[in-house]
Amino acid sequence: MKDQFYNYIQKLQDTITSKLEALDGKATFQEDLWKRKEGGGGRTRVIENGNIFEKGGVNISAVHGELPEALRTQFGVKEGNFFACGLSLVLHPKNPFVPTVHANWRYFEMYNQEGDIVTQWFGGGQDLTPYYLFDEDAIHFHTVCKEACDKHDTSFYPKYKKVCDEYFWNKHRNEARGLGGLFFDYLKETEQFSMQDRYDFVTEVGNSFLESYVPIVERRKDIEYTKANKDWQEVRRGRYVEFNLVHDRGTLFGLKTNGRIESILMSLPPTVQWVYNQQPEEGTKEAELLKVLATPKEWV
Repeated sequence: MKDQFYNYIQKLQDTITSKLEALDGKATFQEDLWKRKEGGGGRTRVIENGNIFEKGGVNISAVHGELPEALRTQFGVKEGNFFACGLSLVLHPKNPFVPTVHANWRYFEMYNQEGDIVTQWFGGGQDLTPYYLFDEDAIHFHTVCKEACDKHDTSFYPKYKKVCDEYFWNKHRNEARGLGGLFFDYLKETEQFSMQDRYDFVTEVGNSFLESYVPIVERRKDIEYTKANKDWQEVRRGRYVEFNLVHDRGTLFGLKTNGRIESILMSLPPTVQWVYNQQPEEGTKEAELLKVLATPKEWV
């Protein structure tokens, strides 16, 4: 399973980066191969200062070795080895009318002293963070997510949409980071689903990513914008940074386990503002976004 999924994310990285380069038309992804001294490594690809993408990354990694202390504590074990691989991406567009998007799909195995697998699971998801709200974009993104889920089990979309809304919640601001999408973790083998079933589902979602996001970019990339629009985007990007550094499990795990700092912080946007007590005027597009972020909405 680990070889099957690692081969998949290598191909998916190639598919996504080539499509995004063609879409941007100017910038290309710079590739950075790295090794982890404890075992494994990764292939980081970053795009910057493009026609469309101000900054973005599409990274894959496969790491293995002894369980870090943080994981031993989490799993209640004294020792053990692990393997983990995944693809993680974040795209921060230049135009404030094009939303930021985040996604990742990952696989984990843990072994006993004999090297046998004692537990394994998949996790992942994707979510949309706009700065200006277009209902049809939210509906499109969630419709693609739902269609990918429904091919495997009609209970998946409502369940994983709800988990996403709950997870990407900026508690200290009492607002959602964005419009949600899907989030799932610890997808293990059950009586109903084999690990191959889990693999088929996660790869279905991964394969649907470009369909969920690219049409939105094409629809919004040429809208003219003002400095005020850009300022609002940068203020909202500040909330994105706050979530990633205060609440995001993956970021915190990476920082606590000697992860590769450049890959972990790749998700942060290049320009951000924190304006004291910033409140948009009632009735504006900016205020409309905040109302939607205050209460998760059913888009499909």
